[in-house]
Amino acid sequence: MPEKTKANRTLIDGSRLIIESLARAGANAFIGYPITPANLLYQYGSQRMELMLPAPDEITTLQWMSGLAAAGKLPITATSFPGYALMLESINMAYMMELPMVIILVQRLGPATGTATCGAQGDLLLLKGSISGGHPMPVLATSSFEDCWTLSARAAEIAVKLRTPVVLLTSKEEVMTQKSFNLAFLEPIEKVQYQMFENGDTYQSYKPVNMVPDFLPVSQAKQQVRLNASTHDQQGILQHSNPEAMANTLRLEQKVHHRMKDYQFYSLDEQKDAGCLIVAHGITAAAARDAAEHLRSRQEKVSLLVPKTLLPVPEIYRDIINRYERVVIAEENINNQFGDILFGIQKPPHLRFVGAMGKMITPHDIIKEVQS
Repeated sequence: MPEKTKANRTLIDGSRLIIESLARAGANAFIGYPITPANLLYQYGSQRMELMLPAPDEITTLQWMSGLAAAGKLPITATSFPGYALMLESINMAYMMELPMVIILVQRLGPATGTATCGAQGDLLLLKGSISGGHPMPVLATSSFEDCWTLSARAAEIAVKLRTPVVLLTSKEEVMTQKSFNLAFLEPIEKVQYQMFENGDTYQSYKPVNMVPDFLPVSQAKQQVRLNASTHDQQGILQHSNPEAMANTLRLEQKVHHRMKDYQFYSLDEQKDAGCLIVAHGITAAAARDAAEHLRSRQEKVSLLVPKTLLPVPEIYRDIINRYERVVIAEENINNQFGDILFGIQKPPHLRFVGAMGKMITPHDIIKEVQS
């Protein structure tokens, strides 16, 4: 790694860090339809990936990604809510077929097309309900330029190791804002390796090994590969509801909950004897860090939790939150979506919420709620 000096500083945005990280982690195809505010990701992806296909729409995007994933590519795309909405059926298809891919979702103000140039944090509940049946899909959220680098690589790793679509959740300000950044602080990234089928027996496309089937691309000619988006058995043969097919569908739920325990990313800055905890993810985490620093400069004790693995929700978040007398959750929406995911509609009395619509949350907004 280069020496950590001013000479290694450059003007950069989160989009470039995300694309470069994914490329180094093994992503080798960008498929996309341009949409604001994800356009820089589209541009950089077209320049950096081995293969770039400009799709005519977002439905085609996910269909092409599924085909490439079946052939052994690791495809990525970038979109915002209107595009993601069109992708939903195909995301479910890829989830059922167990095809690895990364979807970068750049949040903007909704509903519907909303305002393309106004950021937000309003898509989390949508992501929680993306898969029919309520099955969990891994979601990571960036909160800094460092996260754009490290979490993007981890998203690629999860996609391959768990054979599943993964969403990397971000927002307009995170991917479009340029700032001076020292590249020397970025950690090396290793290319993720597929768990390939090599034991010589007849290949069964959905026979699990540690809850995840070994992989074979459809492009090889030695073994038959069956991929099925309907309910199927371990061979990939269409079934209605026999025990093997039901167990296979249940495994889709279990593998994410079980294997995601290796990917519980968060930062916890605890201050001894603090009675208040600030919780913020994504772009709002920057305001939360500034708020915590200001409060501590005034001798007010406060701790800070920045969740980065959002779904499935790590149980440790609730354990941390329940240690504090007062908890302030800040997120750029008006309905406390992360709070709902943590606790449902019956939130504990020590929980407070700072929200916003059409504007970013400021450190002052958070400080005001902490002190109220």
